[in-house]
Amino acid sequence: MPKLGAEPIRKAALINAAIAEIGRAGSLDVTVAQIARAAGMSPALAHHYFGSKEQIFLAAMRHILATYGKSVRAALPGQGPRARLDAILTASFAPQNFQREVISAWLNFYALALLNNQAARLLRVYHRRLRSNLIVALRPLTDHPTNIADTLGALIDGVYLRAVLTPGPTDGAAALNIINDYLEEALA
Repeated sequence: MPKLGAEPIRKAALINAAIAEIGRAGSLDVTVAQIARAAGMSPALAHHYFGSKEQIFLAAMRHILATYGKSVRAALPGQGPRARLDAILTASFAPQNFQREVISAWLNFYALALLNNQAARLLRVYHRRLRSNLIVALRPLTDHPTNIADTLGALIDGVYLRAVLTPGPTDGAAALNIINDYLEEALA
């Protein structure tokens, strides 16, 4: 088995620290020094691995998207369309995706997408994949899959926004119930 070098470990530590610091601050107004300190390394090393604060943010955004994608793929049972739909929605509110720091970082990446073309592209890719996956799952269940998929995407974003603005721990099960209540009505 090949030995894992220090670089991937340090990059992962910086990415996790960036997510935690953005989540703690509630904004992208964090410094490389804060991120590096939280990761237990120097700001110079953080700059060496990523080049800039913006690149750290983009790496954190990619990490969050990759984690979400893994959650969806792990939840897909390969069964019928409703099971596929449930898997996609459940992954959105899984503990690794629906914790305060991740939600806060996620919503701050929306703001970054207004200013940064790479962030905007990542966000477009996420939105297109989510919409496409929802439409594919909804197509056999309803005559208007596109409308329901668009509403589900907006509801997910809205539930994330409310979760990050509500003090206390996040509750993925309650969040998923909100989405499922809408879905039951839409599919009835």
